[in-house]
Amino acid sequence: MNIKTILVHLDHTDRCSARVDVAHGIARTQGAHLIGLLPSGLLEGTVPADALPTGMTDYIAESARYLRQRAQAISDAFSAHVGSTSYEVRETDGTTIDSLIAHGRSSDLVVVGQEDRAGESDLPVRGLVSRVMLDAGRPVLVVPYAGKFAEVGQNVLMAWDGSRAAAVAMREALPLLTHARRVTLVSFRRTASGQGDDLLIPEMTRWLQRHGVHATVEQHVTEIDTSDALLSRVSDVGADLVVMGGYGHSRLRERVLGGVTREVLAHMTVPVLVAH
Repeated sequence: MNIKTILVHLDHTDRCSARVDVAHGIARTQGAHLIGLLPSGLLEGTVPADALPTGMTDYIAESARYLRQRAQAISDAFSAHVGSTSYEVRETDGTTIDSLIAHGRSSDLVVVGQEDRAGESDLPVRGLVSRVMLDAGRPVLVVPYAGKFAEVGQNVLMAWDGSRAAAVAMREALPLLTHARRVTLVSFRRTASGQGDDLLIPEMTRWLQRHGVHATVEQHVTEIDTSDALLSRVSDVGADLVVMGGYGHSRLRERVLGGVTREVLAHMTVPVLVAH
């Protein structure tokens, strides 16, 4: 089983190239078709004040022209970046989140960027990761807002807590795991009682072996938050990818991430594959 279609979010921010690098690398390894999804910003963007000529009389028309030109520049840069890889650019005038969800459903993997509240952008998109993860029905690979990631998926850390979401994430990650040089299956608990028997770890490792994945198992008793313990192990083992279940729920009209998911995605230092 391989990943055949990868959807990557394109925008005009400085981090777009890092997302494309990660998506492109996986596409080459998997022999996948790469789709650059490019929301134009017509429905949700604001145009920088210095982007339009002074004295213009039709602000709406000039704004639309600016956004079209910007989208074309992004598309050209993406095309030049991916070279001979099978790819396409899909430009849409829909909102970013709705477009990623809709187009993500006909993809095997959706690649987006970590939300950076401190970053400057004239096209802020809040809650993108949570909405896409919870509503697209596909695994989402989140790329940090800082750092370069030449190789992703060579040293994988998988968080296992026996939950449905963790099982889905592990299944969705199989195409990446089969290419990894090292896979670590890690679990955390508050007390040593039970020794993790309820997690069925031997059964999970045998399931992975039947798919050609040989995982090292770690079971830790921790007194700190699970998110902190997980991020600490990422650093300790030098992982370049985290695989974990994504948790969330609806609150009024919002989509809200669970505590561990929220904290890991807020403080991640390597790409994280989440599935709900």
